[in-house]
Amino acid sequence: MPQRKRALVPINTRRRAKADEDYFPFNSLPVECQLHVLSFLSEVDKCNSALVCASWSCLVRSGKLWRVADYSRRGVFHLGQEGLLVSNREFERWKSWVHHYTHHLISRGASLLTLKASFDLGDQCNKWGELLSHLLENVHCRDLSHLDLNWTFTLLEPLDLRVHTSSSSHQDNITKMDQVNNFQILLAGLVHSCPRITKMRLHFDWSETSVALITQFQHLRILELKYFWVFKGVSPNTLQTLTKSLPNLKSLTLHVLVPLRNLGISYTLESLSLEFLDVSPSRGLVFSCLNLPALRELRAKKIVRGITLDRRTRLRIQSRWPCLYQVLREGTPKLQALNNERLLPNWKEQSYRELTSILQ
Repeated sequence: MPQRKRALVPINTRRRAKADEDYFPFNSLPVECQLHVLSFLSEVDKCNSALVCASWSCLVRSGKLWRVADYSRRGVFHLGQEGLLVSNREFERWKSWVHHYTHHLISRGASLLTLKASFDLGDQCNKWGELLSHLLENVHCRDLSHLDLNWTFTLLEPLDLRVHTSSSSHQDNITKMDQVNNFQILLAGLVHSCPRITKMRLHFDWSETSVALITQFQHLRILELKYFWVFKGVSPNTLQTLTKSLPNLKSLTLHVLVPLRNLGISYTLESLSLEFLDVSPSRGLVFSCLNLPALRELRAKKIVRGITLDRRTRLRIQSRWPCLYQVLREGTPKLQALNNERLLPNWKEQSYRELTSILQ
């Protein structure tokens, strides 16, 4: 049979067909849209996508694509555990990852909005505080808005921790002082380079220096302060100064452990902007006066402490405490919810059974 002749296709037509096959609609989007799409990828996937083509490689190098510095990602399988002891080999691998990750963020000119980390800033060997300071000095962090920092524990610790020859109590004091000093250095650096932080969650030592530093974050809207050391008390003046000095604060969560020797002390809280207050994680925190005209929700909890007081001592301490109902009536005129229970509109004029049950 005679062979069928193949139709000849002009070269220009074949080139147009080839161009149509290579055409990818994503490349025609504005650069900002392309970056937004790529921002949903994990950090590993972002790096892999840089291998697709030259244009994608250029996109991935944009600092706007690297908004989060999360040093806690590698510990997700140890969720809820701090200072976990691991093998020396595993610790060295993790430490190497931390330094590589820091270099990775710096080399890409990261423009950070979020920083999450858990490092013992009193560690004189690994100098985690210097690592974080180095990161902040070499990336764009002027717009950093969310800080989640645990500066009292390193996520992972090697098994061969050195046993100090000096007394443990004395060594604890030295370690705590190192932690606080390095925390204040880092906090001062954050004030200078990241003044627009709006959400902050960290442990706090309640010293006058630390209070003075944290009150410089005038854009703060959400603040959670966890306890640093159970033997260190919180003076009423520092707590009052903190809340009065943050004009945009909307939400405050306090983890305060009042030492046994300070159980008779009560506190004053003032804020014209505060709308949500959670002191349920605290122990021994008693308010004598609240001036919170914008407060809408309060969470508080009476926690039975592991101490035994004789009746006379207990009554003497409790006699100094004002009636919580009276404190709320006078200082929280817009309060709408107490311990997740909706209050009746006339709760200030007349107490009722459900409210009494909550207060008790």
